[in-house]
Amino acid sequence: MSHISSRRSFTKHAGLFLAGAQLAPWLQLASAAGLESAIGDTFTGKVRGVVIDGVNVFKGIPYGASTGGTNRFMPPVKPATWTGTRDALAFGPNAPQTNSNSEGTAAGSPIQQSEDCLVLNIFTSGLKDGRRRPVMVWLHGGGFSYGSGSGHILDGTSLAHTHDVVVVTLNHRLNVFGYTYLGDAMGSDFALSSSVGLLDLVFALEWVRDNITNFGGDPNLVTIFGQSGGGRKVATLMSMPSAKGLFHRAIIESGAVLRLTQHEDAVRYTDLLLAEAGLKAGQVRELQNVPMARLLAADAAVQKKITMREPGMTANTPMVDGKAIPGHPWDPKGPALSANTPLLIGYAHTEETLYDRPTLEKLALDAAGLTERASKRLDGDPARVIDAFRTAYPKATPWDLYILIATDHPRGTYSRELAKRKADQRGAPVFAYRFDWETPEGGGHMRSPHTIEIQFVFNNIKIAGPLISKMPEAYALAEKTSAAWVAFARSGNPSTPKLPKWPAYSAVSRDTMLFNDDCRVESDPDRGPRLVMEKVLQLS
Repeated sequence: MSHISSRRSFTKHAGLFLAGAQLAPWLQLASAAGLESAIGDTFTGKVRGVVIDGVNVFKGIPYGASTGGTNRFMPPVKPATWTGTRDALAFGPNAPQTNSNSEGTAAGSPIQQSEDCLVLNIFTSGLKDGRRRPVMVWLHGGGFSYGSGSGHILDGTSLAHTHDVVVVTLNHRLNVFGYTYLGDAMGSDFALSSSVGLLDLVFALEWVRDNITNFGGDPNLVTIFGQSGGGRKVATLMSMPSAKGLFHRAIIESGAVLRLTQHEDAVRYTDLLLAEAGLKAGQVRELQNVPMARLLAADAAVQKKITMREPGMTANTPMVDGKAIPGHPWDPKGPALSANTPLLIGYAHTEETLYDRPTLEKLALDAAGLTERASKRLDGDPARVIDAFRTAYPKATPWDLYILIATDHPRGTYSRELAKRKADQRGAPVFAYRFDWETPEGGGHMRSPHTIEIQFVFNNIKIAGPLISKMPEAYALAEKTSAAWVAFARSGNPSTPKLPKWPAYSAVSRDTMLFNDDCRVESDPDRGPRLVMEKVLQLS
């Protein structure tokens, strides 16, 4: 499966893996009877939520105006104020995307999609009670193309209730609507068009800064955290001048990114998009009027025609524009802008099983098949890579070896490299992890797939898969994982009494926390595979 096509299957597969058979009961809040109301104040008006398990839950609060019409491809603007009290009982629309229906069905997100998608959700145990809690702002996955902050596994009720933090999840512009460069074609008014999806996130963080005190949060103790595409967004925000001071901790889960799209690639994408939309050079501004579905279809057609320089990226990736994004965020070194921001970063041990599902045929892969698959993945002779992984994992089957190789190319390798570049700054510490816990879902062969840690981070095992939700050890690990994430949000250090001592990462020791039923720290795990993969990815 190609990098692009594998990313297209993200939402479908993640939904099948993460979603439980039942939806969380609080997803029915709007229609439930007898729930206590919660009233929150924002700068644009009052909002009405509900109280669940002592947690005040607000959904679909607008942090920006509609991005449709003349606001399409433009930086976000403030929403209109309202009088009275606005209901915040239901999730707002998803950002426009081609596969939002499958996500809405599988992961509990609303099926509705709209360019009026700049909305956020808040989960907090206190409202104007004089306390200031750590704020954890979740940036959803799905690359830069798909996803939603409203999936049921992302419900922040448990995390807020158990650890007394304020959890914020949100939606923002994606794909063609969020990352199309139009500066050359449409002039300086559109100079930032390739970054507006990220500027939405900056706008949301400004909303948090200005409003979160009214929801019991501390605007001076904000953590941004995200998985996959959400991790890429975190990594990129760490390099954006407009985001400086809006967050104080950062967590990247399976989303390390070093480089973004370059100008010439972004221009080529735009030229192809105009052709697919049936527009000529003098009609470029008509892109703001093209119907949403037609623009998504044009984007999908262009994706099939472009091969990206960076493994795992798509043509919807933000461009280094010299303004909103001054340079590649983590290449050739870490951004000085966030040198003093503590970072927690890691990945799952066998990420690739989410994309390359382990069928009986694949599980029977032989040595020749491994060589063929690895050659396509690495775009070259895989012999030295296979040898390094076989030495590190002498009992692994050819299929196991392929999954480990594909996971490291590039997710695992980029995660370690970004951690090293952060440590090399000698500013705030960076802590590294690898999530090794293996799921029984998916026929028992998924091992530790992409997205595995999300249900543990959010302490949502009760609403995870039907098998996981019956496992006492899963609840125990969720308690350890969520506590570590919250400890990091509070102090910049993820160490807790229930985990072994967790040293900061360095280029010398490369200490890494391995999350499993028995958590442990290992120095430079997979050293041999790391060294060979760094050469393949031209990092050394």
